[in-house]
Amino acid sequence: MSWNPAIEPGCPDEVGIDSIETVIVPRARDLGGFEVRRALPAPKRQMVGPFIFFDQAGPAELLTGQGIDVRPHPHIGLATVTYLYRGDFHHRDSTGADQIIRPGALNWMVAGRGVTHSERTSAAARSGPNGLFGIQTWLALPDTHEDVAPTFDHHPKETLPVLEDRGISVRLILGTAYGMVAPARMFSETFYADVKLEAGSRLPMPDDHEDRGIYIVEGSISIAGQDFEAGRMMVFRPRDRITVAAGAQGARLMILGGATLGGPRYIWWNFVASSEERIEAAKAEWRAGDWGNGRFDLPEGDRAEHIPLPD
Repeated sequence: MSWNPAIEPGCPDEVGIDSIETVIVPRARDLGGFEVRRALPAPKRQMVGPFIFFDQAGPAELLTGQGIDVRPHPHIGLATVTYLYRGDFHHRDSTGADQIIRPGALNWMVAGRGVTHSERTSAAARSGPNGLFGIQTWLALPDTHEDVAPTFDHHPKETLPVLEDRGISVRLILGTAYGMVAPARMFSETFYADVKLEAGSRLPMPDDHEDRGIYIVEGSISIAGQDFEAGRMMVFRPRDRITVAAGAQGARLMILGGATLGGPRYIWWNFVASSEERIEAAKAEWRAGDWGNGRFDLPEGDRAEHIPLPD
């Protein structure tokens, strides 16, 4: 399948390094032998399209009986994707969803006016040595959809569109790109994809989205003759034609972006909103803990504990 015949091996870059607006070096946090690297929000860049939060979790190796336990906690004004390369999570939320998240699948939780969820290593995975490696992202919802009812949708790996050509594999997770459409309903123009590149292969970035970024998960790439290693996010100038080339060991990337929202977003703890008043109201309800009588309830099957509101 010749999906972009203008990009041939060895063709010269058409842009200069100034096409990269921002290079983000994620902040690393050690959570007791488990490292998380946060690329968004960053001091110089809050969002890329609707993406307002971007964490790399792991890679981590865990012993038999060990696992990750993210206790029930709340969200408003956003949608979440936990996308795994290795390991699993048992997702439960206050919509009634109860789903094992496995590598390559899409789990799309829309918080809207308010949702509570937990993510824990499954009992099956804890029965032996296990690992975890993945990316968690939040997408801010546009003003018109901040108060929608919370929902959860699961799309198995096999249902996500894949494009393969000349050392390139692109699995589209969200939105539209390269003529493909992912199954989850979007609230604004979006693209998000898992990309594998063989050594020396070249990937043109989608040129029909306003905001575009790349996060290097593994390997390295070059752009306009400059090399970038794993653990970096680049955000590009709108409308420039961008092509990236994989390094000698190949590369695995997450590409992301879409239309900018109509205004800035406030972000505090797990809450995203177009106004501080919305966040204050959500804080008051979570602090009150009146489960099931307001916007927040605890997930069925995981009601024994929750993460309290930070001081």
